[in-house]
Amino acid sequence: MRIWLTGTRAEPLAGRLRELGHDVVHVPLVLVEPIGDEPVDVEGYDWVVVTSVTGARQLRGRMRGVPARVAAIGTATAEALGGADLVPRVSTQEGLLAELPRPAGRVLFAGAEGARRLLVDELAADFVPLYRTVELRPEPPEAELAVLTSASAARALGVLGAPLPAVSIGPQTTSAARAAGVRIVAEATTHDVEGLVDACSSLS
Repeated sequence: MRIWLTGTRAEPLAGRLRELGHDVVHVPLVLVEPIGDEPVDVEGYDWVVVTSVTGARQLRGRMRGVPARVAAIGTATAEALGGADLVPRVSTQEGLLAELPRPAGRVLFAGAEGARRLLVDELAADFVPLYRTVELRPEPPEAELAVLTSASAARALGVLGAPLPAVSIGPQTTSAARAAGVRIVAEATTHDVEGLVDACSSLS
């Protein structure tokens, strides 16, 4: 099967899919733009929260001080920041809220400009936008299946109007895809590379 990867990075997902015999093409539907380069002081916070690999990488490069505790949505996000004290079983903001000890104290949420504000609102968290996601309009490649790893990519695919079934990394991406008119044929049960590999393999 020829699979179109639409995220900003292809690896390690591309390698895993090729090991299983798939033909992989990487044409990004999104571009990440850092917002500023000022240091982010994490001293004085009880929790620092990151919800994406990109956010974790941006924060790691700009972080000043050592966070008391870190909560990350997904193991890959935790690894990108160098580890986390809490990785919820369900890789969503709702899943993190369900497992975060209360009262949480002073919380810093570092993420994308325009990110969902559930954590900010529920925890009265300080929010630092570290990057923005720009949706692209490339010529769609020849493929049998698209892999969507963000709501932004899902919306961009919908705008292109490519009549292509897609695999989604999780519920928020699935919801955005369906709202954009994209047909989701599988959703990863774990919101990471292995979950996407399993979802794609289930369609072979």
